[in-house]
Amino acid sequence: MSAPAPAHEPVLAPGVMSAAALSREEVLRELRVGAGRGLGSEEVARRQARFGPNAVATHRARAFPVLRHQLRSPLLGLLVAAAVASFLVGERSDAVIIGLIVSASVGLGFVNEYRAEQAAEALHSQIRHQAVALRDGRATLVDVTALVPGDVVELRLGDVVPADLRLLEATGLECDESVLTGESLPVDKNLAAVAAGTPLAELSGCALMGTVVRSGVAAGVVVATGAHTEFGRIAAGLDTHPLDTEFQVGLRRFSLLLVYVAGALTTSIFVINVALHKPIIDALLFSLAIAVGITPQLLPAVVSTSLAAGSRRMSRRKVLVKRLVCIEDLGDVDVLFTDKTGTLTLGRIEYMRAVPVGDHRAEAVLRWGLLSTEDAARDAHDVGGNPLDQALWRSPAAAGERAELDGYTRVAVLPFDHERRMISVLVRDGDGRSSLVTKGAPETVLDRCVEVPPGVRDALTAEFEAGNRVVAVATRPLAPGARAVGPEDERGLALAGLLVFLDPPKPDAATALRRLADLGVAVKVVTGDNAAVAAKVCQDLGLTVAGAMTGGEVDALDDARLVEAITRTTVFARVSPEAKARIVHAQRRSRGGVAFLGDGVNDALALHAADVGISVDSATDVAKDAADVILLEKDLNVLADGVVEGRRIFANTIKYVLMGTSSNFGNMASAAGASLFLPFLPMLPSQILLNNLLYDSSQLAIPTDNVDEEQLRKPSHWDIAFIRRFMISFGPLSSVFDFVTFGVMLWVFHSGPAQFRSGWFVESLATQTLVIFAIRTRRIPFLRSHPSLPLTLAALGVVTVGAVLPATPLARTLGFQPLPGAFFATLIGMILAYLALIEIGKRLFYGAAVAAPPVPGRYAGRRHQRRRAGRFSTAAHRPTPADGPP
Repeated sequence: MSAPAPAHEPVLAPGVMSAAALSREEVLRELRVGAGRGLGSEEVARRQARFGPNAVATHRARAFPVLRHQLRSPLLGLLVAAAVASFLVGERSDAVIIGLIVSASVGLGFVNEYRAEQAAEALHSQIRHQAVALRDGRATLVDVTALVPGDVVELRLGDVVPADLRLLEATGLECDESVLTGESLPVDKNLAAVAAGTPLAELSGCALMGTVVRSGVAAGVVVATGAHTEFGRIAAGLDTHPLDTEFQVGLRRFSLLLVYVAGALTTSIFVINVALHKPIIDALLFSLAIAVGITPQLLPAVVSTSLAAGSRRMSRRKVLVKRLVCIEDLGDVDVLFTDKTGTLTLGRIEYMRAVPVGDHRAEAVLRWGLLSTEDAARDAHDVGGNPLDQALWRSPAAAGERAELDGYTRVAVLPFDHERRMISVLVRDGDGRSSLVTKGAPETVLDRCVEVPPGVRDALTAEFEAGNRVVAVATRPLAPGARAVGPEDERGLALAGLLVFLDPPKPDAATALRRLADLGVAVKVVTGDNAAVAAKVCQDLGLTVAGAMTGGEVDALDDARLVEAITRTTVFARVSPEAKARIVHAQRRSRGGVAFLGDGVNDALALHAADVGISVDSATDVAKDAADVILLEKDLNVLADGVVEGRRIFANTIKYVLMGTSSNFGNMASAAGASLFLPFLPMLPSQILLNNLLYDSSQLAIPTDNVDEEQLRKPSHWDIAFIRRFMISFGPLSSVFDFVTFGVMLWVFHSGPAQFRSGWFVESLATQTLVIFAIRTRRIPFLRSHPSLPLTLAALGVVTVGAVLPATPLARTLGFQPLPGAFFATLIGMILAYLALIEIGKRLFYGAAVAAPPVPGRYAGRRHQRRRAGRFSTAAHRPTPADGPP
């Protein structure tokens, strides 16, 4: 174990620039760590206390930014200014009432949005990145935030480098450093020290936080963590807030629609009231109140509450989203590209047998397979590594070969990569003979063999058709003094045999596929396995295979022909990372949302390309960073739950939107019309604001509402034209009953201003609140759809409060007057008639309105640009930068 630093002489992290100029031995000496044992547990704890967590940024629920978001409404500023003006000219009671109502509205929005931020914080705390570090002499999986200077860390293909490292060992290591340097090509790494002052892009002996291992393996010692890394210094100066998703853009476009309507109404009402010689302050306050009344002030709170509640439900169902608004994007999916292993199959790969070729024996084929792993010791202990290699080492047959393996020395390794799809190892036996052992995808290995014995390809086809996974093993002798191996050595091979593995289908995968089909989501399989194996698994699970394509066939098609081919293809096999991304891009040119589920480094490009990238908690770092959604279980049932939840949230958000564009618009239009012929304001500004506050309070229960099954069967998209038609169609229906109320109050009850305002306040609040029961569903009659209990209680409670308010001690202060009992009998009749009229309107509207199909590719490019731009995440700053709700 390394000796801990004395208390009077604390360890200092040298930083990558200084460490790059030192030899490996000098860096280890300065950090007081033994290369073979790493740090001890006690020393790790001391260094964690000194250096803090290895994190660049965290997602924290902070009250001030949320409050600032609530206060930045221009309408709110105007309203506060008008209230101040009222106070200064003597209308102090109105000013105080308006101030209290505005404060309550802001407080309500703040509480709900802050709760959503807390939900996002809890969500981010569950997204983990891990690294293999050497501690107490053992390779151990640790959270990257727990790494400290002096930790010895292993790197493999697909890892995101978790801290700034000085390399101690490296075999064929190449890192993608574009996130730091902008260089698109991977950079070769070695162990040599460089001169002091060498530019960042030329630190060949170091691996930098945030960069990605594109090939090879390595080990390095941590020399800087968190904000002290080069990545941390750059990220600290950047605005890393992600750009808006399509869901947020739709909300903004809807808000702009209401701003235009509110602006037109407010301006015209103010001008007309001034022309009619009404007091300017009253006219100003009234027109501003109209603007506030038609604006859904609590829409951000409703959306935040919906997303936060949805995120909690999804988390319980083992689905984590990096940004809350991605929940809606998940509900928008109608095509899913998924890998096979662990999704359609159990993912518990078991070694079955070795099939020898020629004079080789089965034991020899197994022995060559065990030797040709990147790190035999680690694969044997299941700490990371290739699943096929792990299955090989776990097998009972491997135990019998361990004594034979002791007679071989592994001299050099050419690691696996997704272009060659092979690994090669240079081994030397006890007699000093050197051999190259190559193991990999059968097609590529057989192509490099001098001769393929008769019957081998038939045997291979039979294994594939049985649904088995197969790896080919080949060898060739090398010169006795050979000490290195390169791609040029992988030729002239002699086939030794085949290693056969079994990965059976999941018992519940067939049910999950049926669920996704019922949700209108088409599933297509993209795999690195053989096409026959993938097709067999699909058929066993009841997924109809319309056709299969290989990566070579995909590469041979231009983009236009690929779009056409995807429609008649279910399985894409042996595809390269670039081909996966091309397939996703091509699908996105057609209609609907596209999701991609993958967990390997070869999936990162496709995850970026999809509308929704989905990975799993056990995925490679680069895959988790590229994904929007993380599944804690690699299970299509879990994904189906996420799709349903996304659609539920969107459906409930639209309920609030349709309420705001119908009843609000109708009531405010009625107020505008009444002010033209009444000698007094039909409702005081403070009463309009109170009405709006009570109404919006009831709508905060919408996120808990049930959603009709038929609304969950297909994706829903923002359609501003539909919302505009709904507003124009249903808004006037609300105004009809407002004008009936005006007539009742003036000609039946002969009301004065105070009683008139009281009657209309109660009627408008009751109709616009209770209409949620009709608007929340397309079913006719609406009684066939059952609202949630919280929504029912909230709506009835608000209506009750509004009805009794004119009879309370607050009535005089608020400008109300008690209403006669006959009014409430009339009110019940009007509410029932209003709901009946809404039902008739629904039948005419939904029967006549035929939604235009989405224009192919209409939003695809812009959605992709918005979602991907601004993404600046890496394993090292697990959680990603703060991203609040819309």
